[in-house]
Amino acid sequence: MDHPLIDLINQKIREAEADGAFENLEGAGKPLPKEDDPENALLNRLVKEAGGVPEFVSLSRELSRLREELRETDDRARRQDILKDMSMTEARIEIARKEYKR
Repeated sequence: MDHPLIDLINQKIREAEADGAFENLEGAGKPLPKEDDPENALLNRLVKEAGGVPEFVSLSRELSRLREELRETDDRARRQDILKDMSMTEARIEIARKEYKR
């Protein structure tokens, strides 16, 4: 079943073509870039453009933040908590890296 707005969508595309909106586009006449994961190419592009990163990257940033907090903290109990958090974060980074390589 077609989308309920398919006629309107096609009309807008025809109008854009008539107005020259698709002329002189960057990359016109060139082959599309090769995709490693064609089924998820659009999703991957949107995540990348939105600043998304693999989990191990965001976890590494968290580990850096924890290291900085550890350097600045004199409270012995808080330092112990930070060290535990760092240990767990390091383990999560290793797991995330292995998952990412699959």
